[in-house]
Amino acid sequence: MIKEIDVNELKSKIDSGEKFFFIDCREQNEWDEMHVAGSTLLPLSEFQEKYEEVLTDKNASVAILCRSGKRSMNACMFLLSKGYTDLNNVEGGILAWQGSGFAVK
Repeated sequence: MIKEIDVNELKSKIDSGEKFFFIDCREQNEWDEMHVAGSTLLPLSEFQEKYEEVLTDKNASVAILCRSGKRSMNACMFLLSKGYTDLNNVEGGILAWQGSGFAVK
């Protein structure tokens, strides 16, 4: 199942120390400009080839972020088709994260 979460929910997960895979599926140049601390870069352009290297537990919670929410939803839909069960698409992506005043690196 794919859930939509907002950046406040994501920030709460991070701040509470909740264990989950936190994936940024933007491309390397976007990541270099800014990213959320604690996220792992897995570009959508390489996602299908490399997801198993990063996402080792199909039952673990996964949160995926992109620029605005479209690519991350594509990534979530792909993972759903591969049997992942706890998928969270971050609404508004890093634009919403930054717009809420949360820190980026």
